[in-house]
Amino acid sequence: MTTLTRRHFLTATTAGLAVALLPRSASAAPVSNATKWPVGCFNRPWTKWSYDETLDGIKAAGYTHTGLLTPTKTDPFTGSAATPEYLAALKQKIAARGLKVNMTALRVKTDLELPAAIADTRKQIENGQTVGVEFALTFGEDKPERYEKYFKIMSDAAAFAQERGIKLVMKPHGGGSGASDEIVTAIKKVGHANFKIWYDAGNIIYYTGKDPVAELEPILPHVTGFCAKDCSVETDAAGKRKPEVMIQFGAGKVDFAAVFKKLKSGGFNGPVMVECCKIGATADETTANARANYQFLQKVLASV
Repeated sequence: MTTLTRRHFLTATTAGLAVALLPRSASAAPVSNATKWPVGCFNRPWTKWSYDETLDGIKAAGYTHTGLLTPTKTDPFTGSAATPEYLAALKQKIAARGLKVNMTALRVKTDLELPAAIADTRKQIENGQTVGVEFALTFGEDKPERYEKYFKIMSDAAAFAQERGIKLVMKPHGGGSGASDEIVTAIKKVGHANFKIWYDAGNIIYYTGKDPVAELEPILPHVTGFCAKDCSVETDAAGKRKPEVMIQFGAGKVDFAAVFKKLKSGGFNGPVMVECCKIGATADETTANARANYQFLQKVLASV
């Protein structure tokens, strides 16, 4: 009969503790799929300060990944007007902090004629390739009269990005990407396997007031990333909704645990990118808030 040692007991009954006790060379299954999800942070909370301060803040808050979400007057990121010199310096700044950049946002110019809009989007994708991103993110289209043009641009962009090793994704953002019905329509209209979804539970509440868990179900197989933000909703004297997303996680209506459990059930494998926190009076105060949201997510992910 095999003797049940203390280590065997721990391995069999407490997987998380057993992983910590085993030597690095030992073979052990991961505690859960959640442990595989990298947690990063976008630059949005720090746009009042320089990008150097932004990167320092993201690093100090504990993140290992960052994304180029919100351009500023001094930092176009991978916009079509970005110069090769700027892109090289941008890449170097990020690497100097030991950070990895995994995403850039595309500003799709549906106000242009179709050929010009396609060319501009392709240029942004090429710039993303230069910086070394894995994902290029779009926000959908707000104006119904431009939906069809947007779908055509995305169909071209999906193929163009795939050739360059970049995954094209769209996030819920109102209008033609408001909630699951609109998102399913967009997926069908674009009609390319390299067009996926980065889910945003906070934006589902912000733009539509719908349940983010229920809205996730019809699009679950298409979700390859998650934009993390909470959303509070107040009502003014006239009864108008006043949603707010620049808040701390747990202060709003997003049930992060329920959303992550649903994602896990669909085989989701990250990344999770923090988009928002409460903006402080200083960059350091904002960094502290971003750190708190990181810690919040770590606790939630450990529980699902």
